[in-house]
Amino acid sequence: MSNYKAGAIIDEIQNTPELFSYTQSIVDNNPKTQFILTGSSNFLLMEKISQTLAGRAAVLHLLPFSLLELESGGYYFDLYEALIFKGQYPRIYDRDIAPTDFYPAYIQTYVERDARMIKNIGDINTFIQFIQLCAGRTGQLLNYTSLANDAGISPNTAKTWISILETSYIVYRLQPFHKNFNKRLVKSPKLYFFDTGLAYSLLGIHNENQINMHFLKGALFENLIINEFIKRDFHQGRRHYPYFWQDSRGREIDCLLVDGEEILPVEIKSGKTIDNSYFDHLKYWRQLSGMPADQGYVVYGGDKSMQTSLGSFISWRQLDLIQPFED
Repeated sequence: MSNYKAGAIIDEIQNTPELFSYTQSIVDNNPKTQFILTGSSNFLLMEKISQTLAGRAAVLHLLPFSLLELESGGYYFDLYEALIFKGQYPRIYDRDIAPTDFYPAYIQTYVERDARMIKNIGDINTFIQFIQLCAGRTGQLLNYTSLANDAGISPNTAKTWISILETSYIVYRLQPFHKNFNKRLVKSPKLYFFDTGLAYSLLGIHNENQINMHFLKGALFENLIINEFIKRDFHQGRRHYPYFWQDSRGREIDCLLVDGEEILPVEIKSGKTIDNSYFDHLKYWRQLSGMPADQGYVVYGGDKSMQTSLGSFISWRQLDLIQPFED
């Protein structure tokens, strides 16, 4: 390491943990020296950083490509179904790998390497089945007891395994917005995947034509759009996650973008034609929250964005038109 006093880029550093102490000593003795340390195992990487480089490191989380990044690189999609199916992991585009080849190998590698290193999982087949069951619950309220029963494990094990998948940036839990407005609200989070291609692979989808008839098409489109909002915040250095809102009668807003006291509701619909009924829940939300009559967006699967008296229809291709909170 004495040859790297000017700094270096070290990939998969979690596989050589002894390097952390070396980089610590170099940085302490040479404050202007900078290292870029990367790793695909978030849990192990963060564990070593917290042990040896606390106060010396800035942490950046790199999610799969955003739609804007793909378009900047010359990758365009005529249909959102194609994007959902292909997913947004960089290696698929860098190496031109078919999703049907990439995702099964990714899951196998993740389970055998990262998951086992995070926690001693005895029955790998049960764990893989558990991940598949999670994919089948994309966009749904998370019921640990139901999920555990279907997987043949205890609810506590289900909670532990969800935490493992979250730590590994496989899934995330979208939390409900708790401001009451004098109505009973659901308190369970919703489950989503950081990449829709991975979710569809786990569901056994083998080509994009199967998506149109799949019962989770709407949920995966919703997942795709929420991911884009998350990536935008991450890229701006803000680790913000949106919320959703749902009352006891099933009325809900798919996505709430929140910044302090500012709240912007967004409904997400996979339909490709404009339908004023998409604003029904937004109307109710406005009455309940006291928001202006034209505030809020509907992101839909069509190509044209337009302003109406009910609010704005935003094409899935033009999410940059939703800029809720100016700095």
